[in-house]
Amino acid sequence: MIGKLTGTIDAIGTGHVIVDVGGGGYEANASARTLRGLKVGEAASLAIETHVREDAIRLYGFASEVERAWFRTLQTIQGVGAKVALAVLSTLSPQDLGQAIALQNWAAVEQSPGVGKKLAQRIVAELKDKALSVAGLNVAAAGRKAGSPPVENDAAAEAISALTNLGYQPAQASQAVAAALAELGEAADTPKLIRRGLKELAR
Repeated sequence: MIGKLTGTIDAIGTGHVIVDVGGGGYEANASARTLRGLKVGEAASLAIETHVREDAIRLYGFASEVERAWFRTLQTIQGVGAKVALAVLSTLSPQDLGQAIALQNWAAVEQSPGVGKKLAQRIVAELKDKALSVAGLNVAAAGRKAGSPPVENDAAAEAISALTNLGYQPAQASQAVAAALAELGEAADTPKLIRRGLKELAR
């Protein structure tokens, strides 16, 4: 299975890219957001998801591991295949998608081509509890990553780490969690701090 491609961008088409790796061209489907960040002739590295079927092997390329993780997770929802998952990731960045799910903002997900109201509602409802793990939250070590701002409790540390992994700057995440703590109190758990922090960052 191919998990990563590093090479030169040979061509960019509608919904796909060809990466030249040592003289061989690998075609990978990709979100519009990922394709916008690539340029023909330039070096690039893509996280790859490989789908093997009886009649074909398809590669899906992503600008980051977080985007690939969302691609996998979206497909755990009934009615969401690779095409719809890419459409969602073309419309929303991993950060925006995580925020939409945490805030149960199905209307943001509904903006994706091929996603209706009912499917958007199902996505945000069923992925609510998975958003933190996709963001890379490690409960045991989240508050002790290098460069994390000092905090007074583990829940706050974990919330800051999760928001940082969603794409926010550490200073922004720290301020948002501080505001959440001030409103919810020191006894608030990690999920509550993250949801309140996201509302603060969405202002």
